Amino acid sequence: MLKYILIVIGLVSLSAGIVGIFIPVLPTTPFVLLSAALFIRSSDRLYRWLVSNRLVGRYVRDFRERGGMTLRAKLSSIALMWGMIALSSLAVGCNPFLFALGAAGTIVMGLAIRTVK
Repeated sequence: MLKYILIVIGLVSLSAGIVGIFIPVLPTTPFVLLSAALFIRSSDRLYRWLVSNRLVGRYVRDFRERGGMTLRAKLSSIALMWGMIALSSLAVGCNPFLFALGAAGTIVMGLAIRTVK
């Protein structure tokens, strides 16, 4: 029973990670890594699929091989995040949500830069 619970939680986490690719402040890497940790404990087949997946497999491989994201990947993620924040600001106009989104983006950027190896 525990195996199936871990698989379900892993799939939910993976879904959140995939959504995080397109949503500016939702982190992708932690959700994908959580999925990998859950799958390695519950399903070898799902873990192998995740690691070999062309969309999210590189997150797991980079973490296993390098201990984290590469500098290029972090810079690309930060650029994409700010691009999506800019698009969101055009869509919502000037309101408190925009300021919260900008603050969250600034915090995420600061954390990403701080952890560069």
